[in-house]
Amino acid sequence: MTTPRFGALLMTYGSPTSLDDVPRYLAAVRGGRPADEETTAEFVRRYRVIGGSPLVAITSAQAAAVEAALGGRVLARPAMRFSAPTIEDALRELAGAGAERVATIVLSPQYSPLIMGGYGRAVDAALTTLAEDGLAAPEIVPVGAWHEEPGFVEALATRIREALDRLPDGEAAAPVLLTAHSLPRHVADREPDYLDQLTATATAVATAAGLDETRWRFCWQSAGHEPGEWMTPDFADLMPILAREGHGSVVVAPVQFLADHLEILYDIDIGAREQAEAAGLRFARIESLNTMPRFIEALASIVERALAAQPTGATGRA
Repeated sequence: MTTPRFGALLMTYGSPTSLDDVPRYLAAVRGGRPADEETTAEFVRRYRVIGGSPLVAITSAQAAAVEAALGGRVLARPAMRFSAPTIEDALRELAGAGAERVATIVLSPQYSPLIMGGYGRAVDAALTTLAEDGLAAPEIVPVGAWHEEPGFVEALATRIREALDRLPDGEAAAPVLLTAHSLPRHVADREPDYLDQLTATATAVATAAGLDETRWRFCWQSAGHEPGEWMTPDFADLMPILAREGHGSVVVAPVQFLADHLEILYDIDIGAREQAEAAGLRFARIESLNTMPRFIEALASIVERALAAQPTGATGRA
């Protein structure tokens, strides 16, 4: 009997390939609905300011690092929902390489069927296309939430301690804002488990970083351009409050974003910094996890456990 060959898809949103690609990308994210001219122009401006998103390159590096951490026993590939390399591209490559079992992991530690279910549907669609093309489709092992994975929590806690250590003397007790991507209120109301996962991650990370309950707050960032109520408090709401409380510095630490991209390099590094400085606060942001060795070890452990689990004949849906 031959030894099964394994694969892993590291799945995330993707990014525009150029400024000219922004309209296509926004329409893809919006389910085929083009964004209006004002929104498109604003996103073009933001991508121009940061010099383009490095997300695809970083995810590719993460996949290569996970593959190396697993000693080459698993072929790991980046897979984007809305840009190349697509989920179908990656799955086709793994199938062509003879992978018989593939773990699919969304690069968001907290899992919501409503918000992230599109990844599973994209995997299912890719499997259908592969079958139509006569390729043997691998068994899919979907990975659900991993928001309290010890290595992930430890990696984020380390980044927080590093950021605090970089502050000037006397500011090491600065408050830490643990952030997640904002949601429309009507979506959040339908996903209480997802909100609980975000809170659990923030609490675990703060505890691991040695922050007492007065030192940190959970808040939201990067509210979208759709009308209606979004989750609060946003970090912009908290900056003036921290200043009035007498703080001189603030550290922002995303608990959901795992790599540098637009919401880090623009929304935090530019937007949050401006809001902090306008309130009279010195601003710091933790270094993103990217290919941090402890984080890569955590991802590799998640993939290895998933592939070692009893086969279920699952499709791409988590």
